[in-house]
Amino acid sequence: MLIIVTGVSGTGKTTIGKGLSNHFKLPFFDADNFHPPENIEKMSNGFPLNDKDRLPWLQALANQLMESEKSGGAVLACSALKQSYRDILQVNDQVKWIHLEGDRELIWERMLARKNHYMKASMLDSQIATWEEPDFGLKLSIANSPEKMIEEAISYIHK
Repeated sequence: MLIIVTGVSGTGKTTIGKGLSNHFKLPFFDADNFHPPENIEKMSNGFPLNDKDRLPWLQALANQLMESEKSGGAVLACSALKQSYRDILQVNDQVKWIHLEGDRELIWERMLARKNHYMKASMLDSQIATWEEPDFGLKLSIANSPEKMIEEAISYIHK
């Protein structure tokens, strides 16, 4: 089973992804950990990534998903802002997609509270502008508690 939790930075992808990972007893991967050093440096300096920057990162994530599928699956937390990125991550037709969505102000507050993360809150508008609304998968409101969101996602995945 492959589960991908998407959304702009600050929506809680890691929290929800880890909750699903624990429930389904699957390894959890945070896409942030797959960025090459030059991407991290670029984002740390407040510059958003472009499609060229993201391609090797997305390919590494797709490879990890395909490898994980051989041993039962995984949960991946990844922004996957554009449909073209999701297409790369759609390594088979069984991938379960969970999309986290919410009010910009709530996301902004969460980002400002983060410590020791290279993604700067000032880059939120860039991510929101890049986000392409998916027309598949489960969409969860981040206004709900993480527990409720995880419960809804588990219910969806069990269908």
